[in-house]
Amino acid sequence: MAVARRPGWAWRPVAHDPLLARAFHSCTVLRDRLYVFGGLSCGGAREPLGNAVTFDPAAGQVVQAGGPGGPRRSHHDAAPVGGRWLCVVGGWDGSRRVAAVAVLDAERGAWETWSAAPGSCAPAGLSSHTCTRLSDHELRVACREGGTRTQRRYGSVYTLRVDGPARTYSYREEGCHTASRSGHCAALLRTGGPQSGYQLLLFGGCNSPEVEVAGRWGPGHVQEEPVVASRLTEQLSQLVSSEQGSLEGPRGLRHHSCSVVGPFAVLFGGETLTRARDTVCNDLYIYDSRESCPDTWEDKERAGRRQINQKMVLLSLCRSKHETGRPSNLPLE
Repeated sequence: MAVARRPGWAWRPVAHDPLLARAFHSCTVLRDRLYVFGGLSCGGAREPLGNAVTFDPAAGQVVQAGGPGGPRRSHHDAAPVGGRWLCVVGGWDGSRRVAAVAVLDAERGAWETWSAAPGSCAPAGLSSHTCTRLSDHELRVACREGGTRTQRRYGSVYTLRVDGPARTYSYREEGCHTASRSGHCAALLRTGGPQSGYQLLLFGGCNSPEVEVAGRWGPGHVQEEPVVASRLTEQLSQLVSSEQGSLEGPRGLRHHSCSVVGPFAVLFGGETLTRARDTVCNDLYIYDSRESCPDTWEDKERAGRRQINQKMVLLSLCRSKHETGRPSNLPLE
């Protein structure tokens, strides 16, 4: 795998607050702020947190949000809806995996109770899954569902319909399956060519380095909220174009972050199971979705799943000098 080394790329801390000291939480952009919810506190705690914290990048302020009444969750995911609601989907409540949806009304600063609509077919239980916003009425959940003792040996895909005015939600299982993934990430990216639209790609969460497609949509179906980061997009473009990418993505990576910047998916950190048990890494990968090259890309059906051989670049400048190995304190696998 090619390694990129470029001057001018360095980490800079932007916030330091005890309220942010947590793991296996969610971090969601809503109302020009980052909403950090739930997770496990430091010190090997096993009881999830139930509070939300906002970070205002412009003011550099960290404050608590939502007041009391928040559900205790870790290994969950969250998505913004209607520019008003933070929808917390599934997760670990301290004793079991749940599929319920909890909602924080950011406008009122209070938690609300939403109920499952008639006909909803909820998963058996969700943890370390992904929930991606397609519109203010539709989310896409990719998961390996199951209880605390048993889980399916494949991944499931659900469409989650949310109705803000009615305060209801409804699950529908899709016909496609994915590899059994846990702790993966998802990136909703544009597709080019004559059949332009969007596709949802899944990275990591299993030993395979392959990327899978968890959904495709044509123009007009996805309600996109583009991130304005033209300078960063240009910097990533220059960096990727100067390096020889690899067809093989990260293997055995989980619980990492994923940010979509223009046509790029940027994966950072997490645990890698290819070096030692639960080794925390600071690797950073860039996935370039701008072009499909016939000699380096392949889109095919394999065992009923859509998979892609991808070009990725690993940036060693973002790897720490000393990686930390530690025993797992996770209540989940």
